[in-house]
Amino acid sequence: MPEAKFVLKEPNSKDSTLIYLFYNFNYKRLKYSTGEKVHPKFWNDENQRVRINKQFPLSQQINTRLDDIKSAVDIIYKDFINNKIIPTPDKLREKLDLEIKQHITKLSNGQTDLFNFIENHIKDSKHLKKPNTLKNYTSTFNHLKEYCKQYKTTLGFQDITLDFYNSFSTYLIKTQGLSNNTVGKYFKTLKSFLNEATDRGINKTFDYKKKKFKVLTEDVDKVYLSVAELDKIYKLKLKDKPHLDRVRDLFIIGCYTGLRFSDFSEIKSENIVDGNKIKIRTTKTNELVFIPMHPKIKAILKKYKNKLPEAISNQKTNDYIKDIVEEAKINNLIETSVTKGGTLTKTVTPKYDLVSTHTARRSFATNAFLNGIPSISIMKITGHRTEKSFLTYIRVTAEQNADKLLDHAFFK
Repeated sequence: MPEAKFVLKEPNSKDSTLIYLFYNFNYKRLKYSTGEKVHPKFWNDENQRVRINKQFPLSQQINTRLDDIKSAVDIIYKDFINNKIIPTPDKLREKLDLEIKQHITKLSNGQTDLFNFIENHIKDSKHLKKPNTLKNYTSTFNHLKEYCKQYKTTLGFQDITLDFYNSFSTYLIKTQGLSNNTVGKYFKTLKSFLNEATDRGINKTFDYKKKKFKVLTEDVDKVYLSVAELDKIYKLKLKDKPHLDRVRDLFIIGCYTGLRFSDFSEIKSENIVDGNKIKIRTTKTNELVFIPMHPKIKAILKKYKNKLPEAISNQKTNDYIKDIVEEAKINNLIETSVTKGGTLTKTVTPKYDLVSTHTARRSFATNAFLNGIPSISIMKITGHRTEKSFLTYIRVTAEQNADKLLDHAFFK
C-alpha cells in the first residue's frame, strides 16, 4: 500500500523550513515540495502536522493544505491503477502539479468573488455613506489585501472561517500593532460586508455569525468634565484671545446639548424653537432631536445674536480646546490604559490633554445622569437607540454612583 509522509527539509533549522511530501509506492518514492514552511518548534514529528499554537496562526491552514495534498496524491495514484497506467514519481509529480494549480485557480476565483464584491460595494456606497464610513471600508479592504500578500494566501467567501478569524486577528494585533478597538472596528466592517453579501445570496459561509467570531471592544478610559469644571471653562476671560473665545463658546454649547461636533457647530437661529428649545436633525443618524436650552446656551446665543461663529476644523478645534482647558487649570493627572499590539499600556496624562470635541457629548450624558435625569430622557436628546450604547458614555465612578443613591427613598 502507498504511504504518504510529511517531513521537514531541515528539521534542525533555526528558521522556518520547507515541508516535503514523501510518497512511497511499489518500492519507489516521490519527493515533493509542498511549498509550505514552518519553524521546527511548531512541527509534530509523530503526527506529521503543524502543532496548533496561537503563536503560529497559520497552523490549521497549513495542516488543511497538507491534508489536501495527501488526498490528491492518493486519488491520482488510484486513478493510475484503475486505468492500468504504471505510476512513476515523474508521472505523479506532473499530475499533482496540475491538481494543485487547478485548486489554486479555484481559490483565486473565490478571492476574486470576495474582493470584487467588496470593491463594488465600496463604489456603490460612495453616494450613500459618510466619508468616515467609506474611509473605514477602504482601510478594512486594504488590510485584507495586505494580509493575503504577507501570508501568501488567497481569500474567498468560503475562507472566512473561525480559523481565518484567529489568523486575521493575530495579523492585525501582532503584525500591525493595532489596538483592540481598532481591530474590532475592522471586524465589524468585515461583518457588514458579509451581511450584505449574504442578503444578496452571494455568501454561503456563515462562521462570521458565530459567537467566537466576535468584535473586540475595550472600554478605554475616556474623561468627562464635571459641572464645576465646565463653570471654570465658561467663566474664563478670553476676550484678548478671540479664536479661543469662539471655540470655548461652541464647546460649552456641545457640553449642554449632547450633540456631536458636526451638529452643535451648525446650530442656527432657525433651530431655536419657542426661545427655549433646540430642534435639530443629527448629521450622523438623521435623528430629529429636541433639546431644552440651558441658561448658559441662552447666554451664548444672545452674545452672538443667535448666529454662532463659524466653526473651524474638528482637528484644530481639538487643539484649541486642550489649550482652553489647560488655561482653566484643569490639569489633574489621569491614568489611561489601552491594549495595543496585544500589550496593555498605561499612561499618566494631564486631563486637559485628554479633552476633545467628543468630550462635550460624554460630559452632557454623564452630568445629566448624575443630576437624576432618567436615562430614557437623556437618550431622547443624545439620539442613542440602545441603552448599551448609551451607557458607554456615562463615566460614573462607584463612589459617584453611591453618592447619587444617598437621596433615594430606598436608602432613607
